[in-house]
Amino acid sequence: MAGRLRVGIGYDVHPFTAGRPLVLGGVTIPYPRGLGGHSDADVLTHAVMDAVLGACGLPDIGTLFPSQDPRYEGADSLHLLEEVLRQARDRGFRVVQVDCVVVAQEPRLADSLPRMRQNLAARMGLEVDAVGLKATTPEGLGALGRGEGVAALAVALVEPWEA
Repeated sequence: MAGRLRVGIGYDVHPFTAGRPLVLGGVTIPYPRGLGGHSDADVLTHAVMDAVLGACGLPDIGTLFPSQDPRYEGADSLHLLEEVLRQARDRGFRVVQVDCVVVAQEPRLADSLPRMRQNLAARMGLEVDAVGLKATTPEGLGALGRGEGVAALAVALVEPWEA
Protein backbone atom coordinates (compact mmCIF):
# COMPACT_ATOMS: atom_id res chain seq x y z
CA MET A 1 0.00 0.00 0.00
CA ALA A 2 3.04 2.30 0.32
CA GLY A 3 2.86 5.47 -1.76
CA ARG A 4 -0.80 5.03 -2.72
CA LEU A 5 -2.86 8.17 -2.19
CA ARG A 6 -6.60 7.73 -1.89
CA VAL A 7 -9.47 10.19 -2.24
CA GLY A 8 -12.94 10.14 -0.69
CA ILE A 9 -15.97 12.39 -1.01
CA GLY A 10 -18.54 13.24 1.63
CA TYR A 11 -21.91 14.97 1.55
CA ASP A 12 -24.39 15.83 4.25
CA VAL A 13 -27.54 17.93 4.51
CA HIS A 14 -29.81 18.75 7.45
CA PRO A 15 -32.97 20.87 7.73
CA PHE A 16 -33.24 23.90 9.97
CA THR A 17 -35.20 23.44 13.18
CA ALA A 18 -36.09 25.69 16.09
CA GLY A 19 -34.57 25.33 19.54
CA ARG A 20 -31.10 24.13 18.59
CA PRO A 21 -27.79 25.92 18.07
CA LEU A 22 -26.34 26.10 14.57
CA VAL A 23 -22.99 24.30 14.67
CA LEU A 24 -20.68 24.13 11.64
CA GLY A 25 -17.11 22.91 11.87
CA GLY A 26 -17.46 22.95 15.64
CA VAL A 27 -18.30 26.67 15.64
CA THR A 28 -21.63 27.88 17.03
CA ILE A 29 -22.98 30.36 14.51
CA PRO A 30 -25.28 33.15 15.76
CA TYR A 31 -28.59 32.31 14.07
CA PRO A 32 -32.15 31.84 15.35
CA ARG A 33 -32.37 28.21 14.15
CA GLY A 34 -30.08 25.23 14.27
CA LEU A 35 -29.98 22.04 12.25
CA GLY A 36 -32.10 19.02 13.03
CA GLY A 37 -30.37 15.71 13.57
CA HIS A 38 -29.51 13.08 16.14
CA SER A 39 -26.07 14.47 16.98
CA ASP A 40 -25.25 18.19 16.91
CA ALA A 41 -26.09 18.01 13.15
CA ASP A 42 -22.78 19.62 12.13
CA VAL A 43 -23.11 19.02 8.37
CA LEU A 44 -19.59 20.28 7.65
CA THR A 45 -17.89 17.89 10.06
CA HIS A 46 -20.17 15.07 8.91
CA ALA A 47 -19.16 15.61 5.28
CA VAL A 48 -15.48 15.59 6.28
CA MET A 49 -15.96 12.36 8.24
CA ASP A 50 -17.67 10.63 5.31
CA ALA A 51 -14.92 11.80 2.94
CA VAL A 52 -12.22 10.35 5.20
CA LEU A 53 -14.15 7.12 5.68
CA GLY A 54 -14.70 6.76 1.95
CA ALA A 55 -11.03 7.30 1.17
CA CYS A 56 -10.12 4.56 3.66
CA GLY A 57 -12.73 2.11 2.38
CA LEU A 58 -14.65 2.23 5.65
CA PRO A 59 -18.44 2.41 6.24
CA ASP A 60 -20.22 5.78 6.30
CA ILE A 61 -21.06 7.73 9.46
CA GLY A 62 -24.65 6.48 9.46
CA THR A 63 -23.31 2.96 9.84
CA LEU A 64 -20.67 3.85 12.45
CA PHE A 65 -22.84 6.24 14.47
CA PRO A 66 -26.46 5.16 13.89
CA SER A 67 -29.17 7.65 14.75
CA GLN A 68 -31.01 4.92 16.67
CA ASP A 69 -28.12 4.65 19.14
CA PRO A 70 -28.74 6.89 22.18
CA ARG A 71 -24.95 7.26 22.73
CA TYR A 72 -24.86 9.69 19.80
CA GLU A 73 -27.84 11.84 20.74
CA GLY A 74 -26.58 15.43 20.80
CA ALA A 75 -23.00 14.20 20.24
CA ASP A 76 -20.26 16.71 19.44
CA SER A 77 -19.32 15.90 15.85
CA LEU A 78 -15.69 16.91 16.44
CA HIS A 79 -15.49 14.05 18.96
CA LEU A 80 -16.98 11.72 16.37
CA LEU A 81 -14.34 12.97 13.90
CA GLU A 82 -11.66 11.85 16.36
CA GLU A 83 -13.15 8.33 16.27
CA VAL A 84 -13.15 8.40 12.46
CA LEU A 85 -9.49 9.42 12.47
CA ARG A 86 -8.69 6.58 14.88
CA GLN A 87 -10.38 4.11 12.56
CA ALA A 88 -8.45 5.55 9.60
CA ARG A 89 -5.17 5.10 11.52
CA ASP A 90 -6.15 1.56 12.48
CA ARG A 91 -6.69 0.89 8.78
CA GLY A 92 -3.20 2.33 8.04
CA PHE A 93 -4.10 5.80 6.73
CA ARG A 94 -3.68 9.41 7.75
CA VAL A 95 -5.41 12.48 6.35
CA VAL A 96 -3.20 14.68 4.19
CA GLN A 97 -5.71 17.31 3.07
CA VAL A 98 -9.42 18.10 2.99
CA ASP A 99 -11.35 20.56 0.86
CA CYS A 100 -14.91 21.53 1.75
CA VAL A 101 -17.81 23.71 0.73
CA VAL A 102 -20.85 24.67 2.78
CA VAL A 103 -24.01 25.47 0.83
CA ALA A 104 -26.50 27.76 2.59
CA GLN A 105 -28.74 30.61 1.52
CA GLU A 106 -28.38 31.94 5.05
CA PRO A 107 -26.76 32.75 7.36
CA ARG A 108 -23.71 34.36 5.81
CA LEU A 109 -20.68 32.37 6.97
CA ALA A 110 -17.63 34.29 5.74
CA ASP A 111 -16.69 35.63 9.18
CA SER A 112 -16.85 32.15 10.75
CA LEU A 113 -14.89 30.24 8.11
CA PRO A 114 -11.42 30.86 9.64
CA ARG A 115 -12.50 29.39 13.01
CA MET A 116 -14.09 26.41 11.29
CA ARG A 117 -10.87 25.75 9.35
CA GLN A 118 -8.82 26.04 12.53
CA ASN A 119 -11.10 23.62 14.39
CA LEU A 120 -11.00 21.02 11.65
CA ALA A 121 -7.25 21.35 11.13
CA ALA A 122 -6.53 21.04 14.84
CA ARG A 123 -8.71 17.92 15.23
CA MET A 124 -7.11 16.27 12.19
CA GLY A 125 -3.55 17.23 13.11
CA LEU A 126 -3.16 19.27 9.93
CA GLU A 127 -1.77 22.68 9.17
CA VAL A 128 -4.58 25.16 8.53
CA ASP A 129 -3.55 25.51 4.89
CA ALA A 130 -4.27 21.78 4.39
CA VAL A 131 -7.97 22.48 5.05
CA GLY A 132 -9.79 24.21 2.23
CA LEU A 133 -13.15 25.71 3.17
CA LYS A 134 -15.56 27.80 1.18
CA ALA A 135 -19.18 28.86 1.59
CA THR A 136 -21.60 29.46 -1.23
CA THR A 137 -25.30 30.14 -1.68
CA PRO A 138 -27.62 28.14 -3.91
CA GLU A 139 -28.81 31.47 -5.38
CA GLY A 140 -32.36 30.92 -4.17
CA LEU A 141 -32.76 27.57 -5.94
CA GLY A 142 -34.44 24.54 -4.35
CA ALA A 143 -34.92 23.71 -0.68
CA LEU A 144 -31.52 25.12 0.30
CA GLY A 145 -32.26 28.28 -1.66
CA ARG A 146 -35.51 28.69 0.26
CA GLY A 147 -33.48 28.61 3.48
CA GLU A 148 -34.78 25.22 4.60
CA GLY A 149 -31.37 23.87 5.65
CA VAL A 150 -27.65 23.61 5.07
CA ALA A 151 -25.55 21.16 3.06
CA ALA A 152 -21.82 20.48 2.92
CA LEU A 153 -19.50 18.61 0.59
CA ALA A 154 -15.96 17.51 1.36
CA VAL A 155 -13.09 15.74 -0.37
CA ALA A 156 -10.36 14.06 1.67
CA LEU A 157 -6.93 12.93 0.55
CA VAL A 158 -5.36 10.19 2.66
CA GLU A 159 -2.05 8.38 2.44
CA PRO A 160 -0.76 5.13 3.87
CA TRP A 161 0.81 5.61 7.26
CA GLU A 162 2.24 3.52 10.04
CA ALA A 163 2.09 4.67 13.65
